[in-house]
Amino acid sequence: MKQEICAVAGAIDAQVQIPGSKSITNRALLLSALAEGVSELSNILISDDTLALIDALQELGVIVQVDKESQSCIVAGCMGEFPKKEASIWCNSAGTVARFLLAACAASPGTYRFDGSEQLRKRPMSFLLRTLCSQGAKVVDANSDKLPLTIVGGEGLRGGEIEIDGSKSSQFVSALLMIAPFAKTPVLLTTYNLVSDPYVVMTCAMMGDFGVRVHKMHQARYSIPTPQRYEARDYAIEPDFSTASYFFSAAAVTGGRLTIQPVDRFNSKQGDVEFLSVLEKMGCQVIDDERGLTVKGPSQLQGVSVDMRKFSDVFMTLAALAPFANSPTTITNIEHTREHESNRISVMREGLERLSIKVEEGKDWLKIFPSQPQPGIVESYQDHRIAMAFSIIGLKVKGIVINDSECVAKTCPHFFELWEQISQ
Repeated sequence: MKQEICAVAGAIDAQVQIPGSKSITNRALLLSALAEGVSELSNILISDDTLALIDALQELGVIVQVDKESQSCIVAGCMGEFPKKEASIWCNSAGTVARFLLAACAASPGTYRFDGSEQLRKRPMSFLLRTLCSQGAKVVDANSDKLPLTIVGGEGLRGGEIEIDGSKSSQFVSALLMIAPFAKTPVLLTTYNLVSDPYVVMTCAMMGDFGVRVHKMHQARYSIPTPQRYEARDYAIEPDFSTASYFFSAAAVTGGRLTIQPVDRFNSKQGDVEFLSVLEKMGCQVIDDERGLTVKGPSQLQGVSVDMRKFSDVFMTLAALAPFANSPTTITNIEHTREHESNRISVMREGLERLSIKVEEGKDWLKIFPSQPQPGIVESYQDHRIAMAFSIIGLKVKGIVINDSECVAKTCPHFFELWEQISQ
């Protein structure tokens, strides 16, 4: 499907209700499923990625009742052992489903086959699989350590000292942390080369919310006492700051203002909240009051240099803003994004160049120069964040068309409806 973005003549002034965080929703779903008792989750995100996890949990025998209208669900926990001992799990394109459930199934006796989309089949799994096998699980019919594969859970993980390379994805670390309470002996988890570590901080905080203690020994080492068990609870999901970044940028690029629902910026569990600080450096004003969280754009954006290793999911948002700044913008420490839904560095550079924007690409960086973007067709490469980021340019430049725009359903199915709403 092609989506032409409607350009606006002046500054926008809008209010948007941002859906729940995908990262928090999927962690809350899994922790509830592993808990003892019944949990109720509110403001969950209803999207391809979260529905994939819900379907997978149901396939494993977990009772999950979803009310899409109220964006809530009830989960009956299985106390760490899935009711079904044999199942086929379709992960769609969701890395969180593949990584988190692989680990959970490795800790539960049974035989579980995993597969996903062609896009997910290309994403790395080897570091996680090797670690799970060292803990007693078995992987059979694997395709070069990627999906499709079958994992056979043993009688629980061994525990003890575990090391994991986090250079490809922080999801490997989060997956191991969430199953650690079920190990036979206390776990001392050491990670190195970790990217996007705020997601690991989020995982630890949410484990605590569900009743499990995680002790951070130092920056790269975590201690999880055993035995511990997750406790069911009612849990409200924060608005998704990754999704909010596009809407805040709409205000930034048009010199307008945009408000989302009230949310505690300074106590958020999401690392992507840091994008607000980047907007402030570019000249935006951030207002937090009882009406909500508001970004007010400046008359002229300023170029910035930002290390985005810890919040790389929004580097494409910044790259789309950068051509409208008064000086070059440099984004560094993002090499790991080459193995996300697409090779995000090269895809972003290619898309910008298609629109006559001057950009330079390095192994782990992009540099975007002030430019006058021209109309054109942008390939999304079925990457939701690419499609949403280029919508920002479309607000300022008439004739921006995004191919395969339906990919936004991965994290924000109604994105373009909301986007048209703010541009009216």
